[in-house]
Amino acid sequence: MTETLTSQARAWVEADPDTTTQAAGRALLDAGDRRAIEDHFGARLAFGTAGMRGALGPGPNRMNRALVRRVTAGLADYVLAQAETPDPKADGVVVGYDGRVGSREFAEDTAGVLAARGFVAHLMPTLCATPVLAFAVNALGAAAGVMVTASHNPPGDNGYKVYWRNAAQIIPPHDAGIAAAIDAVEAREGTPPALSVDAARARGLLRDVPASVESDWRAAVLAERVHPSAGATVRAVYTAMHGVGYAPLMRLLDAAGHKDVHPVAEQVEPDGRFPTVAFPNPEEPGALDLAFAKARAVGADVVIANDPDADRLAVAVPGRDGAWRALTGNEVGVLMAFDLLTYGPQTPNRLVATTVVSSALLSRIAASLGVAYAETLTGFKWIANGALAHEAQGGRFVMGYEEALGYSVGPVVRDKDGLSAALVLLDLAAFEKARGRTLLDALDDLSRQFGLSATAQHSVVLPGSEGAAQIAALMARLRAHPPRQVAGVEVARARDLARPESPTLPPADVLAYDLADGGRILARPSGTEPKIKFYFEVLEPLGAGEAPAAARARADVRLTALRAAFLDHVYGRSAS
Repeated sequence: MTETLTSQARAWVEADPDTTTQAAGRALLDAGDRRAIEDHFGARLAFGTAGMRGALGPGPNRMNRALVRRVTAGLADYVLAQAETPDPKADGVVVGYDGRVGSREFAEDTAGVLAARGFVAHLMPTLCATPVLAFAVNALGAAAGVMVTASHNPPGDNGYKVYWRNAAQIIPPHDAGIAAAIDAVEAREGTPPALSVDAARARGLLRDVPASVESDWRAAVLAERVHPSAGATVRAVYTAMHGVGYAPLMRLLDAAGHKDVHPVAEQVEPDGRFPTVAFPNPEEPGALDLAFAKARAVGADVVIANDPDADRLAVAVPGRDGAWRALTGNEVGVLMAFDLLTYGPQTPNRLVATTVVSSALLSRIAASLGVAYAETLTGFKWIANGALAHEAQGGRFVMGYEEALGYSVGPVVRDKDGLSAALVLLDLAAFEKARGRTLLDALDDLSRQFGLSATAQHSVVLPGSEGAAQIAALMARLRAHPPRQVAGVEVARARDLARPESPTLPPADVLAYDLADGGRILARPSGTEPKIKFYFEVLEPLGAGEAPAAARARADVRLTALRAAFLDHVYGRSAS
């Protein structure tokens, strides 16, 4: 540990406006733990998927008020330098926050720094859902937006998500531009000043986002429905996962006529401690246990769940064996896309989109129905900006999804919206119920028409700087030794998206392997968590009159073999 790092760490700690993290930083320095000091102070949280996320704590490599102030000052300086309108300061920046630990304080610091730099801060008067914040950026004509959230990350994390004027998450070159502006702030002034909420309000530089923004969002979502009068009542159980989704979703579903919705009472209120779940992600094992218990008690047709900031949606249905079965993001995505394309407005030049790590099934559906299809990098910022580009050419964006439970319907929100997706999903469930059918019946129809898709994911958590080095080493090993065959199936095409073949795909640290039998494998580091992720898919055709269950059994065998063989290759346990 160098004297330079020590002096930089002490300077950071002394300038920290939060007495709690200031004391924690001093304790770290006094203890003299070299590795801990380097971990907290040796780097700054990097901009990843349209912002930054990380563990709470002292130092620039953690989420804290000192970092939030510096990042906000950099954002304000960059927005002003871009000057896309005559007065971006007057246009202002919309600021929202969820129920995580520190979110309100970070949001108020964000508003205070903006105001100190002469910007109007449009502050949500209470905690809000991420899709409503994204909608507000466009509704208020703001220059940018900030949502303080760590989405579905662990309880000890928080984050800072940035939207541009177009109400989509930032993409290059804005992310690099903001990062450079943050560097300049740190070099010039360290921790920048911030006005108090009262002082900013007194100067007219802090304004509450009006309640009409949410009601306008709700009206726009209701206008996208394709089954407004399905003719059947679907009974649903809903969990907000201790997040912010309950109030806005109940208002939306009530306006839509879905009255038979039973919340999981223990998880209704926002609580950043997430006391009833080990990990506030509806994809995690055990996260939906309380919802399943409630569903059994009330005889529900479907379970729906939002993640803590309500931009994702999880869905589960009773299986044919009576046990509750969680649908994958791919299954929900293709169900919704097929429904919207089939029963929605049959306008020309319609577009559906998904990401490179999602199922190939959507491309088959789009080709069959004669609509445009786009495949983007992982992250909804790419889907949203692709939708905007398509609309600029006179097209219509119908729906986009990513396998990690993210869905966007129409042009209402330029990001994932787990609330509007919940409405569309319940409408579809009610439509099928009125015909004496279930969502599983609808999935079986898609399998018969387009083939059965079976997918799996494998993730490895590798935290800290050492973990980042391990992830980089694994990706480097795959680049140096790509598989020629996996589980006896030839790799027909290997793609390194760091050198993309398509000009529409910017470079990304993603490796893709297309198999000769139609399956595929992808590997990539996560953009929001210290993980490396591997994705697997097999496509299994159905024979004439064959039950989908038989095809699924074959697909599951293939998928298990594919996953095991590829992971053996990754970790050097085979020479494929």
